Amino acid sequence: MEELARESISLLGKPALDSGGHRLGSFGAIFIMLKSALGAGLLNFPWAFDKAGGIHTAVMVEMVCLVFLVSGLVILGYSSSISGQNTYQAVVRGVCGTYIGKLCEVCYIFNLFMISIAFLVIVSDQLQKLCVSIYELITGLPEADMPYHWYTDQRFTLFILCLILILPLSIPKEISIQKYTSVLGTFAATYLTVAMIVKYHTMHAQEVPATPLYSSGLSSWASMFSVIPTICFGFQCHESCIAIYSSMENKKMSNWVFISVVSMIFCLLIYSLTGVYGYLTFGSRVAPDVLMSYTGDDLLMIVARLLFGISIITIYPIVLLLGRSVIQDPLLNFRSKGSTVTKSYETRTRLALTIAWIGVTLLVAVFVPDISKVISVIGGISAFFIFIFPGLCLIFAVQSEPVSTYMRGILTAWGVITLLCGAFIFGQSTSIAIMQVLNKL
Repeated sequence: MEELARESISLLGKPALDSGGHRLGSFGAIFIMLKSALGAGLLNFPWAFDKAGGIHTAVMVEMVCLVFLVSGLVILGYSSSISGQNTYQAVVRGVCGTYIGKLCEVCYIFNLFMISIAFLVIVSDQLQKLCVSIYELITGLPEADMPYHWYTDQRFTLFILCLILILPLSIPKEISIQKYTSVLGTFAATYLTVAMIVKYHTMHAQEVPATPLYSSGLSSWASMFSVIPTICFGFQCHESCIAIYSSMENKKMSNWVFISVVSMIFCLLIYSLTGVYGYLTFGSRVAPDVLMSYTGDDLLMIVARLLFGISIITIYPIVLLLGRSVIQDPLLNFRSKGSTVTKSYETRTRLALTIAWIGVTLLVAVFVPDISKVISVIGGISAFFIFIFPGLCLIFAVQSEPVSTYMRGILTAWGVITLLCGAFIFGQSTSIAIMQVLNKL
C-alpha cells in the first residue's frame, strides 16, 4: 500500500516523493515490492492449495495469475509515466477520467476496510491459540481440559487489544512507528515459510497425511477458480507499485519490467513453498489460517504467531490512516468552502473516523468464522486493482499514445482480456460470498 511504500522508501534513505528526488535503485524497489506483497495472505495459501484440488493444480493457477500480475504492474508503471501522477487513484483518474477515478476511490476505501477486518480476524485467531499455548505450558494439560472464562475469550481480548494498543497507534495524524517496524512483516512471512518446511521434514512418516498432488474432472475447474481471490489477495502490491515507480532513479520500462518480474517470482516462491508444505503437512485437515492447524505447544509456531500478531498490530494503523485520509480530506475540503478549518475540527473529525473505523471492523471481525470468508471478498475487490483498473488504463492510454495501429489493436485486446478476467473474478467471488451469507440466514 502507498503509505507503507513511502515509509519504506524513506527508511532506505531515499528522499520523499514530493522532494523531486528519484534515487530509489532497482534492488531497493524489489525489496519494497516484496514487503508490500508478503503478508497476512500467506496464512491462507495451504488451505487454498487444498481447495484447488492439489499441488499441481494450485501451482498451475498461480502461474497463470502471475502473467496478469506482472502485466498489471507494468501497465500501472507505464500509466504513471504518461500521466505524471504518483498515487494509484490519481493515475486512474488522470488516464481514465473523473468518474472511473471516483470508482477507484470507493473500491480503495472498501478494500482497506476489508483488509482491516482480515487483520483483526487473524489477530483474534492468534490470540485464541496463544491462550491455549499458555494454558498448556503452565498446567501441562491438553486444550480439551481448558476451562472457559469470559476474560480469556479471544473476542474480549481482541477488544482490549484494540482499545489499549491499536487505537492509540491509529489516532495520530502521522504514524511514524512504521519507520521502525516496516521490515517485520517480511521477516514474519519468511520465518513462517522456513518454520513450516522444518516442521514437515522433522515429522514422523506416520504423522504425514496422504495428500493428492492433483485432481481431475469438472469439479477441479470450479475449485481452481475458487482460489483465485486468495492468490489475488496474497500477491496484491499494485496499490503501492506506483509510489515505488515514482521514486525510482531509472524509470525505463525495461527496468520496471525487470523489477516487476523478479518481485513476483520471489513472491511466487515464498507463497508456493508455504502452500505446498502446509498442504503436505495437514492435507484436507488444514485450517483456513494455517497457524491454527499447529498444536499450541509448538515453540516454532508460537514464535510465528507472535511475529504475525505484532506485525499486523503495527500495520493496521497504516491501513486505517490510508482509509481515513480518503474519507477525511473531502470532509475538510467541504468545510473549508464555508468556513475556516480549525485544528480542533480536524482533530475531532480524525478521532471520530478512527473510532468508527476500529469499532465497525472489530464488530464485523467478531462474527466472521474464519479468515477465508474475508479473503474471498478482499480477493474480489483486489481484482479491481490487479485486473480491471490496469485494463482500463491500458485501453485509455493506447488511444492517445503514438503507437502503430497494429500495436494499438494488440494492446487494446490485452486490456479488454484483463478487464474481462477481473470482472469475472470479482463477480464470482462476490456471488460466492453473498451465497455464504444467505445460507447462514
